[in-house]
Formats: sequence, C-alpha cells, structure tokens
Amino acid sequence: MSSDSELATVMTTLRFNKPFQVLSQFTDAGERETLADYIRLPGIYAAGRLDRDSEGLLLLTDDGPLQNRISHPDHKLKKTYWVQVDGEISDEALQKLRDGVKLKDGMTLPAQAIRMDEPANLWPRNPPIRVRAEIPTAWISLEISEGRNRQVRRMTAAVGFPTLRLIRYAIGPINLDSLPIGEYAEVDESLLWSLFPKPSAKADHRQGGKKTARFKSDQPDHRNHKNRNNPAGNKRTRK
Repeated sequence: MSSDSELATVMTTLRFNKPFQVLSQFTDAGERETLADYIRLPGIYAAGRLDRDSEGLLLLTDDGPLQNRISHPDHKLKKTYWVQVDGEISDEALQKLRDGVKLKDGMTLPAQAIRMDEPANLWPRNPPIRVRAEIPTAWISLEISEGRNRQVRRMTAAVGFPTLRLIRYAIGPINLDSLPIGEYAEVDESLLWSLFPKPSAKADHRQGGKKTARFKSDQPDHRNHKNRNNPAGNKRTRK
C-alpha cells in the first residue's frame, strides 16, 4: 500500500470532487476548510478555481505547463455544470442560455443547455439548499467554454432562474464519474495534453522525457504529515 509521498512520484495530476464550502486553495488565514484538509501531497497545485459555494470537479497538478494551459482563458476548455435552479426553467430561458446572455461584462458565448433529471447517486449537500414548498426546482446541464467570475450563477439569474446548487461535472474529457465527494484520483495527463497545441520543448520545460520544472504552490510541504491508508486503490479520502 503506497503512502502519499510515494504516490506523488507517479501521480502528478489529480481530479478531486470538491465539497461545498471548501476553498480551492491549500491555505487560509481563517478557520475555513481548504484542499489541505483532503489532499496531503507535496507540490500539487490547483489548475483553475472553483468557488467555495460550488461543488464538484477540480483538477490539480504539479506540472506547471499543464496547469497554465488548463487555467489560461485563451484555451477555452469546455466545462460542464449540473445546475439546480429556482423554478421550472422555461424553453425560452434555455434558448437564451444557448444563444448567449448579456452580462455586465458583455455577452456570453453560445452554450449548450438542456434539462436533466437530478443526477443519480447525488451526495447530500451540507447544509442543504433552502427549499420553498410552493416553488419547484429544476436541474439543467450547462456547458460553457469561458471562465468568467461566477459566470454560471450570473447566467441563470439573467434569464430569471437563480442558481440554488452548482456542481462542476466535467472539464474537457475529465469528469466526476465514480469519484465520491471529498475524494481524489489519478488522471491520465495525455487526455488533457491532447486538447492543446503541442508546446515547444522550451515551453514544456521537459528534458529527457522527465519533468524538470515545478512551481511554488500555496500549500505547505506535507511530507511530515502522517500517512493515511488508501482502501480504494488510487482514490483517497479524508478520514
């Protein structure tokens, strides 16, 4: 059974199912939960962000060039969200989301928006959303290729259906399938690299097939933390 420190030498890119109210960073001046409460691997850094009040897929890596490509807005990676909205969303509102919505910072790009059933095997949120008995809710799947601040919430509010719960399901080909809340698992980096133009040898910072560049993360070095057991193979969860 491998320890966290041993796993770090071979598992450099992760998918993590981030719980509600967890910061997508490793440190915090206050008492709020962070990634360090769930992931104890040295040198791993979040590739992009997910708001504290959102749940779901967050990618992490110790590969600097890959992190830059995932998070850089020029690459416009497609991201899929499961969104629970306040009210039974109309066909007109869905079409507006597809066509583009006018926000304060400009029109959004066309998106894919469809109704969906509540996701199967959905974990409970703590605390749960506020439910009003007289007003139903609905779920939609929304795929966008931008990364504006709180974009999904602003889009659904702009068409008259505020977001109650927001779960990021996928980034490109990587998704949450078979990944319980609060756990992380290994990702095949080639699936992500295939989405981008081939970098130059200089930009890639690789020599002899080995990665030679790492960037400084905001997390402390976890090598001195007690190793945790790994009952689920390459998945990890906080005890």
